[in-house]
Order: sequence, then C-alpha cells, then structure tokens
Amino acid sequence: MPYLELSDDFKPYYEIHDYTDPWKDSETLLFVHGFTENSTCWRGWIPHLARKYRLIMFDLRGFGKTAAVAETFKFSTELFVDDLVRVIDHLAQCPVHVVAAKSGCISAMRLAATRPDLVKSLVLSCPPLVAPGSSEWLPHMEEHGIRSWARQTMPARLGYDTAPRCIDWWVDMMGATSLSTAKAYLKWVATTESRLDLKNISRPILAIMTKPSKKTHAGGGGQLNPDAIHEGAPHAEVVVLDIDCYHASGADPDGCAQATLEFLEKQG
Repeated sequence: MPYLELSDDFKPYYEIHDYTDPWKDSETLLFVHGFTENSTCWRGWIPHLARKYRLIMFDLRGFGKTAAVAETFKFSTELFVDDLVRVIDHLAQCPVHVVAAKSGCISAMRLAATRPDLVKSLVLSCPPLVAPGSSEWLPHMEEHGIRSWARQTMPARLGYDTAPRCIDWWVDMMGATSLSTAKAYLKWVATTESRLDLKNISRPILAIMTKPSKKTHAGGGGQLNPDAIHEGAPHAEVVVLDIDCYHASGADPDGCAQATLEFLEKQG
C-alpha cells in the first residue's frame, strides 16, 4: 500500500486514480475528506472524474490508514494546511484543483486563501462556515464508542430514507476512527470559523449545498445557507441539491461529481 514518507509523525496513506489519456497533460484534483472519514468516502466520485483528471485521495493525519494521534495531539488549521502543501509538493508538483467536504473544507479554504499559487480552484461540499459538531458528540463517543455515534448521526448526515446497507457501510468506515483522534480533532474544530477565510480566496469557488430540514440541520453539520457563501465570496458559484441531509458528497456523489465536472470545464 502506498504511503508518503513526509516526516516521522506524518506518513499518509494515499491513492491516485488516473484514467486520462497518457499522451495528454491532465490536471490534478486533490480531495480532502471530513471528520472520521478516509479516502474511501470519495469512491462514488471516481468514475465521473478520473477519465479527465488525475485524482489524488489521501487519509488525513490521524484518520483511515494514516496513523492515529493521541487525544493530547494539537491539531490546528495551519498544521492541516502544511500537510496539504506537502502532499501537493510530493504527488502533484504543480497547482491543483482542491475538492473538500464538510470539515475538510476548513483547511482547504485556508490553503486557497494563503497559498493561491498551489490552488487552481476550490470545490466545497457543504462547507461548515461556523464551527461544526455538537456538544453531545464527545460524551456519546466516550460512553458508547465511535461506531454508535456514527450510526446515531448517520440519518441526518445522509438522509432519513437512506438504505440500511448504505448506512452500514458508512458506519463501518467512520466507526474505525480511533477515539483519541476524534477527541483531538473535536478540540480543534470547535475553535474554527472558516467563513473568515472566504474573503481572502481569489480562486474560483464552487459551493455545493443541500436543503436540510430543521431535523437534519440540527445534526451537527455546521452548514449555513448559500447567502453566507456569497457574503464572503461574491464570485463563488453555488449549487443547491434538493436533498434533505448535511453531507452532500456522501449522500449524492453522482450529483456532486457532475456539478464539479461542469464547474471545472468552465475553468478551461
């Protein structure tokens, strides 16, 4: 399995999906997943995009096959950005289009705001412009475990009519996250307010939003309405999917990938 040897404490697992014509110069997309997820969460996007673009997917520090961290580990937006920069430098060696979901959007937005030389455009799926999460999450994780928390929050995350086998797959994937990593991550993410980075992003932006009801919006997604995107980034393009959940990239990967493909084609 491929791992990057970036430092003693950061050796991320990664995958590259590339079905482009080898005689053409193809652009690269870097994917940034959200809380308790890993690179497999993007699998539904791959068939739509890998024919035209080179896709880089990796497990963030502490998640998936990348080593877990202690609960005392100090996550920060700057640390995640530095991780992204090093992954881009090693696997792309050129500016990339960045695709991020949920809390993964926080570091992606900071990257675009501070290192525009590395970012061609930005696709944000359900970006949490205020600190995401719920005060009930950590107590539930500590008492019942990550898998139980994942199952409890999954209907609001993916939609209350989601097929049971789909729910089971996501619970298995997210439930494999270590409790120590989850604790460290939640300490950091509660301090974030990524809307402040919007005004500093000059690159093209696509924001993919949903139409969650009060029931699903209360699940902890931290998502705001499309007007909040335009307040910070008037140049952003916003696509609103008619689905009742707060995790568009997981609930409707086909719709998200198609919107992304159309957006990227506009960038020339």
